[in-house]
Amino acid sequence: MSFELGAFGGVMFPSAEHELFDPYQQLDSGNTFWRPYRAVAPELGLRFAFYPFAFVGGEIEGGAMPTRVVLADGSSGDAATLFNARAHVIGQLPFWRIAPFALVGGGMIGTSGALGLDVDQSVHFGGGVKFFLNDVWLLRLDVRDVVAAKLKVDAGATHYPEVLFGVGWRFGGKNNPAPKDSDADGLFDHEDACPYEPENYNAYEDDDGCPEYDRDGDGFFDNQDACPDVPGVAPDGCPEKDRDGDGFLDNQDACPDVPGVKPDGCPIPDTDNDGILDPDDDCVTEPETVNGFEDGDGCPDEVPADVIEFTGVIRGIYFDFNKSTIKDKSTPVLDRAVAVLKEFPSIRIEISGHTDNIGSAEYNKTLSGARAGAVKDYLTSKGIDANRIETRGAGFDEPVDTNKTASGRAKNRRIEFTILTR
Repeated sequence: MSFELGAFGGVMFPSAEHELFDPYQQLDSGNTFWRPYRAVAPELGLRFAFYPFAFVGGEIEGGAMPTRVVLADGSSGDAATLFNARAHVIGQLPFWRIAPFALVGGGMIGTSGALGLDVDQSVHFGGGVKFFLNDVWLLRLDVRDVVAAKLKVDAGATHYPEVLFGVGWRFGGKNNPAPKDSDADGLFDHEDACPYEPENYNAYEDDDGCPEYDRDGDGFFDNQDACPDVPGVAPDGCPEKDRDGDGFLDNQDACPDVPGVKPDGCPIPDTDNDGILDPDDDCVTEPETVNGFEDGDGCPDEVPADVIEFTGVIRGIYFDFNKSTIKDKSTPVLDRAVAVLKEFPSIRIEISGHTDNIGSAEYNKTLSGARAGAVKDYLTSKGIDANRIETRGAGFDEPVDTNKTASGRAKNRRIEFTILTR
């Protein structure tokens, strides 16, 4: 058994079809005496409740709503005070610090002032929530609908919604139940974040009433474990890290920020920084000369003179007019190229065909590409690996002389060999 004494404030939304006015005064006035009230009215009041049981009780309350009527031109008129007195049954769930409730009841609603004195019967219903600050004081929010008579309608009903905020003082008799400790962990339910699960103080004391867990079983409780689902080690409960992802844990990795290999987790060195790792580098302290000749051995070198002979414009390769057919008189030059390529098997070349500017660009691209391809076919037919040769048709885009003279055009019609670097 307990009691509550409280005060409240809030707002009421008077109905635009209210019947709160003195009808006799309207008749005596000889004109329209009825006026609507302002759409929102402040409300203040007091309440008293008796709870024979923790979950159900009865409550009485009264309140006043000072407002004004609205004139025909929309301006505010004379003052009026709406008031109410009512009682209701209230049911609540008082098992937590926040307790929802619902209520239904009846009483009267009236007016005095601008529209005379009038009182009508009313019923109301609604709900809300209480927040218990402690065992004595509480805050409360109500949302309700008040139903009363409607203007010019026999047995009609209209609505006066309310939103109320209140504060209450709770006191009771000798039958108030003692605070519960459902999980027997020394914290009362209203102070216990987990009222039905005991706090395991021996493991980790944080006094919230909840047990602490160690999901990954690594000895670090979840609220102290930065990786609660993966077993780990000190200091944060996370597994040992491998920052560079090379399979060597940081505490065993001599180069923890650079991926490496056995035995120490460091990368294989490249002492001369030529891109060839030391185990594969025949000249560890001397960088490779990247020139297309034996670029994979890691040593500095020069392109042999015989190879240089077949770099750039290759004179002595002839084709039938407007065709890619190689003339027989080109054989000595081509056979010499075959011999050089066989002698130096690390050499890779690009064969590019070039033309003068007679004819369209598309035609000359096609013709020059076909001629470069014919030279490649000859070389591969003599045993040179096709993978060592690339071809390109440049057309007349890369002249070496003027196309305005016959001799210049003759120079522009050519085959070039370029050594490819890896």
